[in-house]
Amino acid sequence: MRKLLDGLYAVSGWLAGLSMIGVLVMVLLTIVSRLFGFSAPGTDAYAGYAMASAGFLALASTLKKGEHIRVTLVLGMLKGQALKVLELAALAIAVVLSGFLAFYSARLVWQSVQFNDISVGIDATPMWIPQTMMAVGTFIFFIAFVDELVLEILGKRSSAPSEELHHE
Repeated sequence: MRKLLDGLYAVSGWLAGLSMIGVLVMVLLTIVSRLFGFSAPGTDAYAGYAMASAGFLALASTLKKGEHIRVTLVLGMLKGQALKVLELAALAIAVVLSGFLAFYSARLVWQSVQFNDISVGIDATPMWIPQTMMAVGTFIFFIAFVDELVLEILGKRSSAPSEELHHE
């Protein structure tokens, strides 16, 4: 199971990286089209979709690598059982919030399909296409938080307490 989850987080991170390359390609295409006088309509919208995809798809891999911002002021004052209880509470809250985010992201995709929602720009993209990447990213983020909570409960979580708590 561990290999499967780590693979999921890695794939999500790679897809985020590919999305960033997509942003670069769209920006370069816009520049080249202006230089050589041809039309490349919708590139700004697609760059925006790719940027949003990159942000949401990177959430889980960033969390699992311990790169999310943590406020350690209170954590640094706690030790032992109090620290473990606070970590568990924070992770439980994060599971609930990320679950809501994943649910409502998926619901947004479903509603866009139902209402045949399209972008208002010249590209007229069906909105469920870029929204799907958001829903996938938030669902993997939810899985990552559940994973972190289970690891914390089992005492196998390596990223907590954070290394920065022990530096003075």
